[in-house]
Amino acid sequence: MTISSDRTLPLLFEESVQKYAGNVFIWEKKEGEYRGTTYRQIRDLAHCCAAGLLSLGLRKGDRVGLISEGRSEWVISELGILYAGGVNVPLSPKIDEPSELKFRLSHAGCRMVIVSETQSGKVSKLREELPDLEKVILLDGGRAPREGEVPFAHLLENGAEFLAGNRGEFERTWQAIRGCDPANICYTSGTVADPKGIVLTHRNYTANVEQSVALYPLPEWFCTLLILPWDHAFAHTAGIYALASTGSSAAAVQQGKTPMETLRNIPLNIREIRPTFLMSVPALAKNLRKGIESGVRGKGKAAQMLFAVALRTAYAYNAEGWNRGTGWRLLLKPLSGLFDALLFEKVRQSFGGRLEYFIGGGALLDIELQRFFYAIGIPMYQGYGLTEAAPVISANTPKRHKLGSSGVIVPNLEVRICDKAGEGVPPGQQGEIVVRGENVMWGYWKNKKATEETLREGWLYTGDLGYVDQDGFLHVLGREKSLLIGFDGEKYSPEGIEETIVSNSPSIDQIMLYNSQSPYTVALVVPNREALLNWLKRHHLTIDAREGQEGLLKLLEAELGAYRSGGRHAGTFPERWLPSAVALLDEPFTEQNRLLNSTLKMVRGKIVERYRDRLELLHSPGGKGVVNEQNRSVITDWLSGLGPRGSG
Repeated sequence: MTISSDRTLPLLFEESVQKYAGNVFIWEKKEGEYRGTTYRQIRDLAHCCAAGLLSLGLRKGDRVGLISEGRSEWVISELGILYAGGVNVPLSPKIDEPSELKFRLSHAGCRMVIVSETQSGKVSKLREELPDLEKVILLDGGRAPREGEVPFAHLLENGAEFLAGNRGEFERTWQAIRGCDPANICYTSGTVADPKGIVLTHRNYTANVEQSVALYPLPEWFCTLLILPWDHAFAHTAGIYALASTGSSAAAVQQGKTPMETLRNIPLNIREIRPTFLMSVPALAKNLRKGIESGVRGKGKAAQMLFAVALRTAYAYNAEGWNRGTGWRLLLKPLSGLFDALLFEKVRQSFGGRLEYFIGGGALLDIELQRFFYAIGIPMYQGYGLTEAAPVISANTPKRHKLGSSGVIVPNLEVRICDKAGEGVPPGQQGEIVVRGENVMWGYWKNKKATEETLREGWLYTGDLGYVDQDGFLHVLGREKSLLIGFDGEKYSPEGIEETIVSNSPSIDQIMLYNSQSPYTVALVVPNREALLNWLKRHHLTIDAREGQEGLLKLLEAELGAYRSGGRHAGTFPERWLPSAVALLDEPFTEQNRLLNSTLKMVRGKIVERYRDRLELLHSPGGKGVVNEQNRSVITDWLSGLGPRGSG
C-alpha cells in the first residue's frame, strides 16, 4: 500500500473512524470504574472543538497551548486544534516555574491556551505578561470563568452550532491542511539555555506512525495504560496516534489529588485495565522492578533465595534474546519453564495477566534491567528516539531483538554513523548517529542558528554517540555533550556506568559522574535512605555514632569499588572513568528542583552549577577520601530527617 506523503493527522484519524467507529479509543475511570469513549465519539467531539475554535477566530497556523493531565479531552483538544488548521503547543503539567511557562507560551505566540482545572492557576498568573494570549479555554467547570476565559462545554456547544450552518467550511478547512504544515511545537527541557521549540509537521507524525506500526503491528484489541505524560513525544506518537491508526485503545491513569496519589493509582489501574503492552522509560522501569523485588522480600528469605535462583536460570536460558534457548541452553528449558509457572506467572498476574511486553523509550536502559523483565516473562523491548525525529528511530521487537541494543532501524529511515569530519564509518565503529527521513523535524521555531547546526542537507545530527553492529542493531552510547573528558582529551560516555551502578548497588539511588579534563573522575551520589537505615539496624548502630557514620560511608565506597580490580564487577568499565572521590547529597535530583527533565533524565549542566563547590572539594586532598567531614555531616543530617543542607 502506497501512503501519500501528504497524509495529515486529521486524515489518519478519519480513516480510523471509518474502520473502527465503535471501538473504544480512550478509557477513563469515572465514578469508580473505567468507561470507554469510542472512535466515533472522539471524532464528533473533536469536530465540535475545532468548529468552536474557528468560531473564536482561530486561523490556519495559529498556535494554541495545551496544558492538561492525560484524559480524553487532551486528545479531543489536540485533534480540535489540528482540524481547525492550528498548531498545538503541548506543555508538560509538571512545569511549575512561571518563567518557564511564560517563555514557551510567549515564544510560540499562543493566541489561545486550553487548560485543565489543576493547571489554570499557572496561566492566570501570567495573563498580563502574555499580550498575544486572547482566550483561555477551561476544560473543567470548577469555577466561574473570568474575562477572556471560555468553558470547554461552551466551546463544544458553539462548535455544534457552527457546524449546523457551516459544515462545508469546516470540511474545507481540515481537508486543506497539507502534510508539510506544522502540527506541533514541542519544547525541549532547556537544560543549557532557553528551551528550543521543535516544529513537527503532520507528515512527520504520520510517517513515524507508519514506521512504528511496521515494527509493532498492533491488533485492534490491544490496549495500554498510558502512564507517561501525554505531551511526552514517545507517548504522543507511539501511544496515541499509533494506537489510533490501528483501532486499539489507550487508558488514562486515574488522577489523584496529588502527584504521589496519582502514582499510587498506577498499580491498581494496571490490574483494572489489564493492558496488553505498556510504554516505559528507564526511571519507570527501575521503579517497577523495585516494586516486584519489594513484594518478594515481603515473603521471607526462602522466597528471596528461590526467586534469585529462578532469575539466574532464566538469565542463562534467555541469553541476549536472539540466542534464547540455543546450544547448551536448551538443557535449561524444563527448569526455566518450572520456575516460570511457580514464580513469574504470579508476578505477571500483578500486571493484569495480559501484559505481553513493555516498549522502552529511553536509549540507555541497563542490560541487566532488560534481562530481569525478560526473565519474568514480560520483555522490555528497548528502543531509541528523540523528539526531533517524532520520535522513534529504532526498536527491539518481539520478532527481532538483542538485549543491550536499541534495536533495528524503523523502515524508510536512513541512518549513518559519522566521524568528526561527517564521514560515515563501517559497522561496529563508533560515531555520531545521523538520520534522514520523513519523520525528521521541520526545524526549531524562531531559531535559525540551532536549526542549521542540527539539520544539514536533510540529515538530523542527533548529538548521540553509537554504532550499528554486524547484525544491524543500533547501540546508543550516550549524549556527546555529557561525555567525561580526561586530562589527556580521551572521552567516555557516563550513562552506562551510572545506570549499571544504580541497578546493582542497593545503597545508591542516583549517581552523576563528572570529569572535565581532570586527572580522575568524581561522583555526586544520592544514597538510598531506606537501605542505609536498614544497614544501621542490622549492625545495631546509630547514625549519631561515629562508627555508624563511617560504616555507611565505607559501605557506599565498597559498592563503588566492586567495579575496580579484584571486585565482583571488575572489568565491566575502564577504571579511569570510575569515581575516585565521592560527594554525598542529601537531596535527590527531581523535576521539582529542575535537576531532572520531563523524561526524568539528569540535567547535568544545572547539577554541575548547583554543586560546583562540592565538585571542587572532590579535587582537593581533603575531599578525596569518602570518609570526610562533609560527607559525614550530610549523611547524618539526612538520615536524621533534618532535610537538605544545600549545595555548599
